[in-house]
Amino acid sequence: MSKRHLYVLVTMLCALSLGAFAYKTLVLKFPLVAETQASLWDIEVHISFHAKNKPVKVSLFLPKNTRRYAIVDENFISHGFGLSTLKDDQNRQAVWSKRRAKGKQSLYYRGTVHRIEVTEPPADKSAPRSKTSTFTGVKLEAAKALLSEILDRSADTSSLVAELTSRLRQPNSNRDQNLLLLLGKKSTTEKTLYVATEILALAKIPARIVHGVRLQNHSGQPQFVHWLQVFDEGLWKSHDPETGNPKLPDDYFTWWRGAEPVMELTGGSGLNMTISIAPNQEEAIEAAMLQSQFAAPKFLEFSLFALPLDKQAVYRVLLMIPLGAFLLLILRNVIGIKTFGTFMPILIALAFRETQLLWGIILFSLVVALGLSMRFYLEHLKLLLVPRLAAILIIVVLLMAVLSIVSHKLGLERGLSVALFPMVILTMTIERMCIVWEERGAQESIQQGLGSLTVAVLTYVAMTLPHVEHLLFVFPELLLLLLAGTLLLGRYSGFRLLELRRFKALAQDSG
Repeated sequence: MSKRHLYVLVTMLCALSLGAFAYKTLVLKFPLVAETQASLWDIEVHISFHAKNKPVKVSLFLPKNTRRYAIVDENFISHGFGLSTLKDDQNRQAVWSKRRAKGKQSLYYRGTVHRIEVTEPPADKSAPRSKTSTFTGVKLEAAKALLSEILDRSADTSSLVAELTSRLRQPNSNRDQNLLLLLGKKSTTEKTLYVATEILALAKIPARIVHGVRLQNHSGQPQFVHWLQVFDEGLWKSHDPETGNPKLPDDYFTWWRGAEPVMELTGGSGLNMTISIAPNQEEAIEAAMLQSQFAAPKFLEFSLFALPLDKQAVYRVLLMIPLGAFLLLILRNVIGIKTFGTFMPILIALAFRETQLLWGIILFSLVVALGLSMRFYLEHLKLLLVPRLAAILIIVVLLMAVLSIVSHKLGLERGLSVALFPMVILTMTIERMCIVWEERGAQESIQQGLGSLTVAVLTYVAMTLPHVEHLLFVFPELLLLLLAGTLLLGRYSGFRLLELRRFKALAQDSG
């Protein structure tokens, strides 16, 4: 293929990319910068389970309006299921039911939440009734003894709750026998809050457990945040059981109240729930299009915003991979950094998104170092290539499991994320590093290993920039610019920057 043909193709790609980008920004008024404080958030819940060919009923607590946030839109997707909603003073609940169902079932709930002004509610003169404690026997005596100690160290309800949450936050080694009896050796946040409400019930103080989410980008298993609310001076006041902070975070969105689970199932098994939370950029884009006299924004129906929230979250990551590949191309072919494999640094950078950078570097280096030592041992066994690779893969998996167990025992929860590293890539990295070590020496092997890690870090930094992520998701046509740049660099055969020092002596001799 001639250079002229290549240049024409690159020019067409650039023109198409910049043309679509200019149309969206100048005509449709798409935002170039993501909002730092989104006023609209989309929340999507996906419930899946296996029905057993008999009557099925699924209940899910639904969020309701609060002083901070209002639900402006709701949608339910329930193929063949009847739907009813229940409401009381504290909660709302959706109940799906079907006379007979069989096999895997899926239900969806989607709501749009709008940020509103925070106004202090008026005091409620009619205080809610305190519940009766369910503790009996030895647990009741332990709770009374603990309450007596706390009452002696407090002057009012606020100080009593502060002292109680402080005692409940103590580590196991510092807890007295009463706390150990009530909480057990391995207490969860929800169990701690349940014990707190039971103790406060003995003091005739109304209290309840509140569950909510943080309005931040999230896709996967729900990460509910649990709080304690105590009725004091005519108001429900919140207390964080982990920190004792009496103020709710600004992005905290209350979901439901009480000790009941968020969902329940009868007539099936394998109940699972995933939740996706994302800022509602589509709403802002629709508003921009309407301002530009586009009354029916059909354009959005054929964009990434038409996908479900969990799929949007996937493409927010996938669209960053071409950027990482382009950066890798520059670092290898123009600058001259040596790496193991072509796409290994990109995959490691994707793992860094979950492990966080510092922990990712530590865990990657540890697994590769331990795996490399085992690979040198396998060399003495004179194994064939395929059995040797299979053995290294097994060793890598065992090392990751051991590191996860040790991290968990040491209380280093980030260490558990070692399982997010691609096992096959780690296996091939260890194999390639060992071969280079034997053929070219330890210095070359370590240099390529550090080069791979450096490229992975730089790629991670580029792929986690919020502004870049926003641009590529809202304007995916910009990937055509990366494609054009990749095609141009594909013809580059000049010196790499790191090679200039190596050939400096030749340049001086010729001069």
